[in-house]
Amino acid sequence: MKLALFTKNKSLEAEIDEFLDTVSQGGMLFEETLNHFIAHGADSIFADRLVQLGDVEGNGDRLVKSIVRSLYSEKLIPESRADVLSLLQDMDHLLDLYKHICIAADIERPRIDDVVDELKTAFTELVRVVVQSVEALVLAARAFFRDIHAVRDHLHKVNFLEGEADKISIFLKREIFRSEFALDRKMHLRHFVDLVDSIADEGEDAGDWLAIYTIKRTL
Repeated sequence: MKLALFTKNKSLEAEIDEFLDTVSQGGMLFEETLNHFIAHGADSIFADRLVQLGDVEGNGDRLVKSIVRSLYSEKLIPESRADVLSLLQDMDHLLDLYKHICIAADIERPRIDDVVDELKTAFTELVRVVVQSVEALVLAARAFFRDIHAVRDHLHKVNFLEGEADKISIFLKREIFRSEFALDRKMHLRHFVDLVDSIADEGEDAGDWLAIYTIKRTL
């Protein structure tokens, strides 16, 4: 038995799917935008992609508000409503974080394009892993609504990828502080590493709560 949460309200199910698609789209765009910044700095292409990411984040906010209105106006799933709302807000926060980090890069302009190739590769790998961790959380969230017994498999990947992100961030910070950069630049680059790594941390926290929501539904 799959224990699907919505069996009758297909329009709401479609809207939740669209929101989760938006989170995935935001992750892909975040990866493209930040990797371009790492390679080329804050040029016009980066600026254009930052605008696109803002549009995606705004669409996510709109969808969450619409879903909330539907849940309350149609008095749907009262026993799971609070958990669903918390899950959607956690996912929307990750989408906000994608935009926030790219805006921070645009404002602060940490210099990464001229670091050694090994560090630049590690930066892009960190970006890839944190986005993958959120995508695993998206899959876990989809399973929560459609096939709750599959949630655990996806959450295991979320936790694994969070650990991988930690390893990469530790390597980056160690190499940054062993470099010949000035101290202020070292501190700035470390701050940027921590910002990117925070995505995986926040995703793991959201996954921990999703695990609790899943247990409650299967009791």
